[in-house]
Amino acid sequence: MSEWITLDRDSVMLDPQEEAQFTATIQVPPDASAGEQYAVIWAATVPAPDSTASVNIVQRVGIRVYLDVGPGGEPPSDFAIGEVVPARDEQGRPSAAVTVRNTGGRALDMTGSATLSDGPGGVRAGPFDVVQGTTLAAGETGTVRVLFPTELANGPWRITLDLASGKVRRSASGTITFPEPGRTGRRALLDQSWWLRGVGFATVVVAGVGLVLMLRRRRGPAAQVTASSTGSAVRK
Repeated sequence: MSEWITLDRDSVMLDPQEEAQFTATIQVPPDASAGEQYAVIWAATVPAPDSTASVNIVQRVGIRVYLDVGPGGEPPSDFAIGEVVPARDEQGRPSAAVTVRNTGGRALDMTGSATLSDGPGGVRAGPFDVVQGTTLAAGETGTVRVLFPTELANGPWRITLDLASGKVRRSASGTITFPEPGRTGRRALLDQSWWLRGVGFATVVVAGVGLVLMLRRRRGPAAQVTASSTGSAVRK
């Protein structure tokens, strides 16, 4: 997609605290494939060449471009939280690596936090922000990391993750125990957000009501059974 973008000027000279505007034009070719395209427009300052320096620092700032090609509006965004792996580095600082899968149709920039509860003595800690910089393409699976204070006890802890990308938010929780320094702990599956549990509960209730109705019907037409709004069976 970067080949489709042209700028009205290639460079600009700015005094301290000065601002300037430029125009970017995107020309989509007629034979472009449908789907979301990605690019970035960089503004960079490059230092003057110095033969005595072994390292040159380039300052950059960019604008991300997400362009949906084809009819139907932008593709949906969604993701699923997988498992979590606790660890401690050689210096003893604990961390948690969380598996996230992009189940939508566009790229995600993951943000969020983790909270620890039900620790030794009922201690609660957090929230702790996730490490920034995790971007997942559509269909990609990646890892989101959370760092914790070194003095944190091994646990066990109840970890609750609240992750987001834009307006899409998902939560999950599970039990983890941090290992000794320099080791990786046991991976743990996470319980997804409340609505998934609600779907399972509703399925059980509906199945239960259906079974009661079937049994009542077998006993004869004199027994009339109705289902209340709470999902329980009431005989009249």
